Amino acid sequence: MQPITAESALVDQLKMAESSTEITFKKETVSKLLSSFFKEEKTKVGADAVLLMAEMLHVFVQEAAQRTIKQAEAEDCDRMDIEHFEKILPQLLLDF
Repeated sequence: MQPITAESALVDQLKMAESSTEITFKKETVSKLLSSFFKEEKTKVGADAVLLMAEMLHVFVQEAAQRTIKQAEAEDCDRMDIEHFEKILPQLLLDF
């Protein structure tokens, strides 16, 4: 997988924001993800909890992308790489 340039990532993000279709997480995927951490099989996830968690995941991924772009730009790199993401990850996890 080739690194993405910071500029192209920002342009892509702006295009997504302007488009009417927004990328979302599937409710079934979020529900299975939440359920995988339950200790008892009888525990169920409510529809509101799934929607809330899907929105939180969406915000988390957007924030990670924005911080990674800023990190790459701060290092005067024209491409984002996994190292940029790894540098922002500890603070991102603390913020969430």
